[in-house]
Amino acid sequence: MARPTPTSLHLLFLGILILSSGNILSDCARVFTITNDCDETIWPAITPGESFGGGGYALKSKESRVHTAPVGWSGRIWGRTKCSFDSSGNGTCLTGRCGSSLQCTASGETPSTLAELTLTPLEFYDVSLVDGFNLPMSVRPVNGKGNCSVAGCVGDLRQNCPSELSVKAGGKVVACRSACDVFNTDEYCCRGIYGNAATCKPTYYSKKFKNACPTSYSYAYDDPSSIFTCTGADYIITFCASKNRPQCTYHDNKLTCSGSAKGFFQNWILSTMMALIVGCLSVML
Repeated sequence: MARPTPTSLHLLFLGILILSSGNILSDCARVFTITNDCDETIWPAITPGESFGGGGYALKSKESRVHTAPVGWSGRIWGRTKCSFDSSGNGTCLTGRCGSSLQCTASGETPSTLAELTLTPLEFYDVSLVDGFNLPMSVRPVNGKGNCSVAGCVGDLRQNCPSELSVKAGGKVVACRSACDVFNTDEYCCRGIYGNAATCKPTYYSKKFKNACPTSYSYAYDDPSSIFTCTGADYIITFCASKNRPQCTYHDNKLTCSGSAKGFFQNWILSTMMALIVGCLSVML
């Protein structure tokens, strides 16, 4: 008689049992949930990307992917738009591309909205518009200790981008460049005599960015209101954040979800279970 195949529900309870058995899984890695709440497919890019699907992949509208990153990881996450890749992973994107590769090993081209995270004992994170803007983006720490505020730019700067900074395609503004990128002056780029916090001050353009996105970096020395800290958190990275989208993460033997998670919870917990187990086994081995 053949052994019965475990159902998704069986796996769900198995995963909860495994994850609730001790602190070993939650202590050896941080859970990253990357969610696309945009109305179109985007291509997240991550460097270094060994813990994040190799550094890049397609993420359809309203889809999420779960990853684990080891404590000590430091890197960048951004989104690419209007991409086309062949079966070998070669192609191009309208914004945010990292050369011609699906899986990024270098920084993306400007302009792009950029999340930066460092998982030291005191974790640092921010969303930067210093290199311009191409997608709304937020970083939300979950179940951490400390300040742990949400960082990011949930408004769409493309709608009010100054014409001199606008990047257009097909008659639409698809990205908003930084003033440094456009004018290349010491003042806008915070270099030369402007290369320190005392002389590099907000400009007309950085103020427009800051007014639209108060919890994002708007220029190079925008530290006090733009860098956030947390301890022992997991992170939800959301493109085009929606208040109605359920967002879940598992940390310290606790499952936390926001909004209604019906129809979303089971797939999420199975993905998280596998990501945690694979991530922790790689650390222990």
